[in-house]
Amino acid sequence: MSRRGERPSPETLASLPVAVDAMGGDKAPVEIIAGARRVASDDGIPIMLVGPPGLVGDTLGLPLFECTEVIAMDEDPAGGVRRKKDSSLVRAAELVRDGQASAMVSAGNTGATMAAALLRMGRLPGVIRPCIATPLPRLGRTPAVLVDAGANAECTPAMLVQFAQMGAAYASARWGTEAPTVGLLSIGEESTKGTPLVKETHGLLVKESGFEFVGNLEGRDLLPSPADVIVTDGFTGNVALKALEGSLRFLFDAMLGVFGTNDETKAAADVLLPYLLPMAAEFEPENTGGAMLLGTDGVCVISHGSSNATAMVNAVRVAFECATRGLVEHVAEAVLPAQGG
Repeated sequence: MSRRGERPSPETLASLPVAVDAMGGDKAPVEIIAGARRVASDDGIPIMLVGPPGLVGDTLGLPLFECTEVIAMDEDPAGGVRRKKDSSLVRAAELVRDGQASAMVSAGNTGATMAAALLRMGRLPGVIRPCIATPLPRLGRTPAVLVDAGANAECTPAMLVQFAQMGAAYASARWGTEAPTVGLLSIGEESTKGTPLVKETHGLLVKESGFEFVGNLEGRDLLPSPADVIVTDGFTGNVALKALEGSLRFLFDAMLGVFGTNDETKAAADVLLPYLLPMAAEFEPENTGGAMLLGTDGVCVISHGSSNATAMVNAVRVAFECATRGLVEHVAEAVLPAQGG
């Protein structure tokens, strides 16, 4: 049940547009609109662009919900949302809240996107704080989910338990993972390792019955993760995620550099690249579809700030799929009354 009353059926949600912040991201509006147009044409997903007409320009035939303001990438998130009530981010969140859109997508200011979704859609009952869920690739398998990937720098054990509950619900709703397993990111496998936050959270997760807790995971376990869901605070999660992205980029760039050094390596590249490139694509952020904000009373996808048209295509697909598969209901049912501090 939504705070707005009876939640629309999957059939109704499938007929509603995905609200796309046309002004969000470093490559807005051109790349954002190009991606939205492509996914509308290729997948038949209805789209509603949101932004000031004079800045958006050519919508490529897509409908535009007009507003007058834009929250900049470097603007104070909470202040921007409070001051700019007619911004593209705020209006996109309101379209979801008012049942005029099935989901919202933005590659803009991450903090402002979270604030707009939280303040306009509201939190699901019982949720202490929303969190960001980011997929981590596992070759040949469905991705793992890292929560929290940056929404909450300071957390309590009760919050981390809820992140685990919401992350498990997300894995089930998006990829159909049955009985998701959960691991807790720490500095050692033993339950006695880690900060007071980690050790207390470990004790609470052992008692949870909504999923299988497999214990502590170390940083080396992130790729590939042995657990379907990796739980941590937002500060640690964001640092870990950015470290992975930078390391993988360095690895692939170094490999490509080696392939071009002489005739032998070029010949090797001709043989290996057809196998390596599909693997590299699985680690490419633009192919993941962005991160999901869990715990709000509506679907919100936060795409990378440097999103191009391909990234936007995938972000819209994820938003539409999660909305029509009942992600919000899955999360609402998974969140249990908080235990501990």
